[in-house]
Amino acid sequence: QARTELITLLRTVCFGGDERRVDSRTVYVGHQPCPSTQAFVPPKFCDNRIVSSKYTVWNFLPKNLFEQFRRIANFYFLIIFLVQVSDRPGDPDHKKIKVGDIVEVLEDETFPCDLILLGSSRDDDTCFVTTASLDGESNHKTHYTVPDLESDLEVLNATIECEQPQPDLYKFVGRMHIHKDGQEPAVRSLGPENLLLKGATLKNTRVVYGVAVYTGMETKMALNYQGKSQKRSVVEKSINGFLLVYLCILLSKALVCTTLKYVWQNQRGQDEPWYNQKTQKEKEANMFLKMFTDFLSFMVLFNFIIPVSMYVTVEMQKFLGSFFITWDRDFYDREIQEGALVNTSDLNEELGQVEYVFTDKTGTLTQNNMEFIECSIDGFQYKYQDSRTELDGFCVTDGPEKEELFLRALCLCHTVQVKEAGQGVGFADQVDGVDVASAVEQRGFIASSPDEVALVKGAMKYGFTFLGLESKSMKILNRNNKIEKYELLHVLNFDPVRRRMSVIVRSPDGETLLFCKGADSSIFPRVRQEEVERIRMHVERNATEGYRTLCVAYKRLTDEVFARVDAELREARLALQDREERLVAVYNQVEKGMNLIGATAVEDRLQEEAAETMEALQSAGIKVWVLTGDKMETAKSTCYACRLFQRSTELLELTVRTLEEGGRKRGERLTWSSAAQEYGFIIDGTTLSLLLNASSDVVSSNYRSLFLQICQNCTAVLCCRMAPLQKAQIVKMVKNSKGNPITLSIGDGANDVSMILEAHVGIGIKGKEGRQAVRNSDYAIPKLKHLKKLLLAHGHLYYVRIAHLVQYFFYKNLCFILPQFLYQFFCGYSQQPLYDAAYLTMYNICFTSMPILAYSLLEQHICIEILLENATLYREVAKNAMLRWGPFLCWTLLGIFQGLLFFFGVHCLFGNSALQDNGQVRALQSTSHPMLFQQMLLLALDTRHWTWINHFVIWGSLAFYVFFSFFWGGIIWPFLKQQRLYFVFANMLSSVSAWLVIILLILLSLLPDILWAVLRKPRGPHAQQVPFCYHHWHISSIFIQLFFMSSTVGHLNLAPHAQPATTHLSIVSYPSSSLPSAAVPRHALHFPCFSHLSASIL
Repeated sequence: QARTELITLLRTVCFGGDERRVDSRTVYVGHQPCPSTQAFVPPKFCDNRIVSSKYTVWNFLPKNLFEQFRRIANFYFLIIFLVQVSDRPGDPDHKKIKVGDIVEVLEDETFPCDLILLGSSRDDDTCFVTTASLDGESNHKTHYTVPDLESDLEVLNATIECEQPQPDLYKFVGRMHIHKDGQEPAVRSLGPENLLLKGATLKNTRVVYGVAVYTGMETKMALNYQGKSQKRSVVEKSINGFLLVYLCILLSKALVCTTLKYVWQNQRGQDEPWYNQKTQKEKEANMFLKMFTDFLSFMVLFNFIIPVSMYVTVEMQKFLGSFFITWDRDFYDREIQEGALVNTSDLNEELGQVEYVFTDKTGTLTQNNMEFIECSIDGFQYKYQDSRTELDGFCVTDGPEKEELFLRALCLCHTVQVKEAGQGVGFADQVDGVDVASAVEQRGFIASSPDEVALVKGAMKYGFTFLGLESKSMKILNRNNKIEKYELLHVLNFDPVRRRMSVIVRSPDGETLLFCKGADSSIFPRVRQEEVERIRMHVERNATEGYRTLCVAYKRLTDEVFARVDAELREARLALQDREERLVAVYNQVEKGMNLIGATAVEDRLQEEAAETMEALQSAGIKVWVLTGDKMETAKSTCYACRLFQRSTELLELTVRTLEEGGRKRGERLTWSSAAQEYGFIIDGTTLSLLLNASSDVVSSNYRSLFLQICQNCTAVLCCRMAPLQKAQIVKMVKNSKGNPITLSIGDGANDVSMILEAHVGIGIKGKEGRQAVRNSDYAIPKLKHLKKLLLAHGHLYYVRIAHLVQYFFYKNLCFILPQFLYQFFCGYSQQPLYDAAYLTMYNICFTSMPILAYSLLEQHICIEILLENATLYREVAKNAMLRWGPFLCWTLLGIFQGLLFFFGVHCLFGNSALQDNGQVRALQSTSHPMLFQQMLLLALDTRHWTWINHFVIWGSLAFYVFFSFFWGGIIWPFLKQQRLYFVFANMLSSVSAWLVIILLILLSLLPDILWAVLRKPRGPHAQQVPFCYHHWHISSIFIQLFFMSSTVGHLNLAPHAQPATTHLSIVSYPSSSLPSAAVPRHALHFPCFSHLSASIL
């Protein structure tokens, strides 16, 4: 009884019907009223306009403001500003189409709305379409006209009853009533094979005619449209958190200065000194209003602590950095003549933080290039390469009769269409002619699935060739080069629930046959068990070897049985409600008691370097989940081939089969035997539905939590028999789990779009299933092997670069504005600025922005080759290691220390009159001079990968600062009311003591970095293994680095070139004691070998 309840629950949850649709619409073809006694009331439908733009005139302002103010910085900039102050075009003719209009569509045109096919230029009343823009499938699909229609559509008088618009691309229910004078209306069933969808393209058909049933926003394409959600990287979230801290610092500074100002003014004689008497208006002003005004004034004075230019620099870094992916020659694939594609640059750094990879199997791990390998007929194994049979000992074959029956089944049980060789040449004439073989070799096949083409071509290897469908007749060329014609009576379409398809045909001798092919789990229960035993071993062995297997069966139908089945099928196809359920019931009834003929094995080979890529991802600490719709045995063998499962891996299986075998025994196995044991987890879609679609009570929640816990402790997870929606649900479940791990989904087909959109990072493969996945992805690569470099090299470097950029911006702004705050204690809290306005403006825009931008674009703290060889280095920056609160606190403390040092150092040293012969005292504005030099030198110390661009921007920024100071202070500018720095800079540099003070302050400010680099011990498993990458530097660069005690110098090797004048030095650093660490304020401050560097430092 418990097992019965479980099976009932499984069927209810997983195979439950769709929502019942009881409403329908009536469409008058050509807007002609039907001859009826009822009054003709034209129905009202929406027009054919589609609004796909993100914004409208009404929602642009609130929606755009919401998107912008998700960044706290933008909201802050709005406050500071207040204190300081697409409908996509389309064909206009398409918009005029109304429901009921008859539309003409030419070859290679897209359908302007959803149409019912009424007429075609092809003789067989069919047409071919591609739906790559809808579901990503690039294969041709066959659609059929409504049978028995008038050839002249202008005199057609018909009405269509169909369901109301719904988004499912593969479902359509309707019927057409054809009215003729003096006759009862003829009723024809309408299904998805008669519906031409908007966005699909007409192929290999000169012209078609159809009647519009859904237009505009009611088309299936419009109903399936969903805008991409705004994905935010972990770096952006960290920036928001850091920004809140600096906003608090800003508010605290303004509040402290405002409070101390009024405390100081309350002292006797300080509020109104004799030299600064208050006016009458000032005396009458409201005290609280004055305090608030002063508070805002301090906010404006200190607002430079908020790195406004950082957001501009970050956007530039992301945009320009994305070109390095596009330009990478390793991503170029000669087969498709394309490279990588970047659809969004906001997630570059997220590539270096991935913890989970969800991958499709077919077309992603495998090539989706099906090849017929072998077949098994009545216990015999047939391999084309051997041209002989191999007897496995199950039975003795009945001779060539079953072989031919099996091959005829492969030639008939499919929906493949033949594409003739040459344009406008009828293939029937070629078949009946002399040169039949050459014509057969030139033909091509059109199918919606590559499996079907592989089976038809497999039958060709053994002498049976499918010639095509002509006027409901399927032609076969047999081994004797004779043509056999079979009348196609019915097609029992494939669906993922039945997992099989059938055709009913009438043979040339008048016998009615049903041929069926499908998964073994779907075929075996419907045939005799003694026949199953002959084939089962072949099926299981082929599945273990990674082949895709299908079983083939047949059944002879008597005239009475066929007449009953034919009537039931026609009746079910005319139903508007529950049509699919009725059809499935008839299918299940007729597909009983079949005879098993054999099984096929089709190979889908692994992608190039798929195993090496998966192995590298696992070494990098990334957990890989395979989400596929294939059967478990095939998917499991693929996981073994990709090295996701090792032979020593213990597999935990949670499927319907294991549930039926007994949950208690299986539950006892789900215990971790040892910490060193690796586990793999396998679950199927049916069991997964029980977990994901269960009720929200406490027990179900505990089960989901336990399931997720088990999966997270496994090295790899395989989810088979998955629906596209289930893939997205799995990704969402992991993404929202504890810790919010960063997820990445990769796939090549339209069924992968949902999980690509759901994951933090979506990657599309430019495969053979269309470009739907590519269009909806964040990044697109030609093959799976390119994922290794994209994550381990590009992702790692992008994260390190932008993390250093963010921390450096906050640090330098704090260091720059802290003396401004300290200066208020010496100027009576009068809001007097310490720096000249020109320096305040130029500091972030010109003086310090370009060096850090160049660093964030070009820095390679570790060679790309080393990153690819040592995948474990990816773990060093995982979990946002460089943007945690620990490193942020270190950077903040460093900024505070250096800000205090520069302010009080300048105040004490320049305030000493002994430094000047004439007794004059230097201005406190001189604080900015050593500060800027120190920040540029600090960035130079952190640079590991030097290029001419780094040299140009760092030393060029210092030269520009010196030039600007001379230029700004050396000329009397007529547009300035007061010039505070006239000739100050030149006068200061004329003193040797000023130079000594600047050098002394720079060395003292760099002392913590040098001490940290020298005293810190290497950490991590690769601290003594990974060398750094350097280009050959010019000798002048070496001396500059030695002078400033660079932490990059490990060992000097003289490498003379051919000419002595161009002698270079090769810098070889010692092992990567400099790997990033969460507790280090910067990633590049480590001295691996003090003994080699002590002489240089001294």
